[in-house]
Amino acid sequence: MVPHDDEFCCVPQTFQKTFHATGTRSRLCALPFPAGLEPIALLLARCPVPKTSTGLFLFWGAMKRNRDFGKRPELGGRRLFLIWGDYGCTAPTVVVDSRPCRRILARRCNGMTTMSEVTEHTIDRGNGARVQLFQTRASDRRSGAILFVHGNQGGLLLGGKEAVDDGSLVRFSSRLGVTAAAVSQPGFGGSDGPPDFCGPSTQQTIIAALDFLKQQPSVDPERIVLYGNSRGAVASAMAATKVPDLRAIILTGGVYDLRDAYRNSSRGLQQAIQNEAGLSDEAFLERSALYYADSIRSETLLLHGKYDDRASIDQAERFSEALARAGVPVRFQALDGGHRLPREQVTPILRDFLTRVFAPVAPVH
Repeated sequence: MVPHDDEFCCVPQTFQKTFHATGTRSRLCALPFPAGLEPIALLLARCPVPKTSTGLFLFWGAMKRNRDFGKRPELGGRRLFLIWGDYGCTAPTVVVDSRPCRRILARRCNGMTTMSEVTEHTIDRGNGARVQLFQTRASDRRSGAILFVHGNQGGLLLGGKEAVDDGSLVRFSSRLGVTAAAVSQPGFGGSDGPPDFCGPSTQQTIIAALDFLKQQPSVDPERIVLYGNSRGAVASAMAATKVPDLRAIILTGGVYDLRDAYRNSSRGLQQAIQNEAGLSDEAFLERSALYYADSIRSETLLLHGKYDDRASIDQAERFSEALARAGVPVRFQALDGGHRLPREQVTPILRDFLTRVFAPVAPVH
């Protein structure tokens, strides 16, 4: 998916090639080429393109008029991007790296183009099972970290790679000056399965990822934020009951009493819960953070859509009240949206919250 705000572009793994491109646009952008047109893309990318190039300008102009970059292009599993940069800047050099464990991402230039490297890691869940994790860091300076835990992904099973492809890792890392990571739940991406619908295996996967981050020299272990969305929020809330030293947790579109959610869910979601978790009392309880609110010690931000038809807003309201009764600093924000929250509402809330929690604490003399 092309980043919504065009500020960062993700260059996919395709082949090893360094190329230059210039253009008249005022930002660094990524243009997906449909399958079958790679030879044209290679020809364009082989040498600098003059700003007066009519054909390329018209092609860009057509893309400029279509601002709906949020739709995932159907390109047969292979995407090739042409990169162009800020007006007046030196032409950006973009590296397309074919190695399976590394990706190079280009950041919007301000007089120059900078690069961020996303690395892929395989870590141990604790029982020999493999956990896939993607990570990028703003610099070698010691700072905080944020771990993203994805949702259901509509059957795509991308895992943590979703946050790489949509630019989230680089965006959060560079803007906040922190390490950003995304973990794949069991059965998603490169993490060993099977999926267990936010159960013990998923929770242990998140804990293993948090432990990995704490061991990084660039990460301050006292400033780690856990961010879970949808079923990622269900599992992250439970993981937070077992990891008391998180700086904060952010939960969007989650459920915190799974039995109650099961009763009111669609047939498809009920089937997924039954297949992955089972319907025993124990299965529901070990996926319901509402009943363990007093075990959470981290400041919590709850975001939920007023019209969410998959996870009732009542779930977030009840969980917020339980956290408050337990003495946990909690902020609950109901937004005008459904299960997918409006970006224009979420962004300022996240910016203010994360800027504050990642601020370094001044030493007391």
